[in-house]
Amino acid sequence: MTGELTTAGPAASAAQACSQYLTFTLGDELFAMDIRTVREIIQYGPMTSVPLMPAFMRGVINLRGAVVPVIDLQARFGRVAARVGKKTCIVIFDAQRDDDRVELGLLVDAVSEVIEIAAAQIEPPPSFGTSVRRDFIQGMGKVDDRFVIILDPDKALDVDEMAALCETEAGRHALAA
Repeated sequence: MTGELTTAGPAASAAQACSQYLTFTLGDELFAMDIRTVREIIQYGPMTSVPLMPAFMRGVINLRGAVVPVIDLQARFGRVAARVGKKTCIVIFDAQRDDDRVELGLLVDAVSEVIEIAAAQIEPPPSFGTSVRRDFIQGMGKVDDRFVIILDPDKALDVDEMAALCETEAGRHALAA
């Protein structure tokens, strides 16, 4: 019986050392986020724009009766707003705000696949030279011959930070009026 436990131990720890990630593209870059935070992936469809919002806030959608804000991830990263194409979709995921779960949508160019990345294959974010703020990156996953940028949704999509940016944008518009 002791032999069985010893044999199962390394296999169990090896399984825990791998995590699954949903991969998606923005332009020609490959990003990933922990699959456990992803609720669903939906086709791009009609969206209601909300006045006085920053450029990264694309609008809101009606998801089975719930109002879900949609964030243009390209614009959130300080880039030109995403262009909608045939493969454009919205990744619905859970974000945390003050111990509450909040559903948000991410506008991405295309969803690729779900992959497993072993913890040993994840490097810390580079100290410079990325097109995304370093604190937005959880790590760089080595997959085949390339790196996948693993997002830290709690930082990149921090609801409180984005709400503060929305308030700042609304304040700018009020001063201009």
